[in-house]
Amino acid sequence: MADKADPQQPQQIQINTADDMSRGRYSNLMFVSHGPDEFILDWILNSPNGAHLVSRIILSPANVKRTIETLMINLKQYEEKFGSVKVVEPGDQKIH
Repeated sequence: MADKADPQQPQQIQINTADDMSRGRYSNLMFVSHGPDEFILDWILNSPNGAHLVSRIILSPANVKRTIETLMINLKQYEEKFGSVKVVEPGDQKIH
């Protein structure tokens, strides 16, 4: 008889990626737009050389909700470990 997966254990997923993608990208700005069926997240690098699109991610509304919930849980865990995150207001952000 085959062993059944424990529903309490998180599923492990093998992720294959090219080397340049695995290094990640830095973004300091995000634009969000949406329609009835999707949200479009444009991750931007705002630098002295101008604004550059770093990545565009398109999500279903249900995935946006799951993403927000996951980020809220992880932000809470981060702040419990490292302290409160200071939010810099948009007018205070300057590029030197």
